[in-house]
Amino acid sequence: MLPVLNLPSIEPKLQKRDGKIWIFDGIRKKYVVLTPEEWVRQHVIQFLLGNGYSKNLIKVETGFSVGEVYKRADIICYDIESKPFLLVECKNPYEKINEDVAIQISSYNKSIRSSYIMLSNGLDHFYFKTNWQTEEIIKLNELPLF
Repeated sequence: MLPVLNLPSIEPKLQKRDGKIWIFDGIRKKYVVLTPEEWVRQHVIQFLLGNGYSKNLIKVETGFSVGEVYKRADIICYDIESKPFLLVECKNPYEKINEDVAIQISSYNKSIRSSYIMLSNGLDHFYFKTNWQTEEIIKLNELPLF
């Protein structure tokens, strides 16, 4: 059983297949294997939608390159000009958000160049604004809104 998260509850569409539980991802429009990280990702997606983010401007598991290495971003929310607005890194609820996680998403953001970052394990959430002119990262107290 997956833990109750510090996010609004969701009513997931679940199905059992191949001995695994699958959850429907409305952004990718398909069922994906329900892992603890996916549980957090689906809650975060619903949290973003509930705070005015547009389903049409959210991409999940988007590929990009960091130097020579191919990576995947958990969630990227774009603004109406198709520029990255919010980069989200979701972690397993049993994994602490620490400096290593912050370094990971910061390295991703050097390629993506999002204005804002969110880190979440479903229990703890951290928000940051990136000033690309000064390369300063500022901690925020709440989710940035459009």
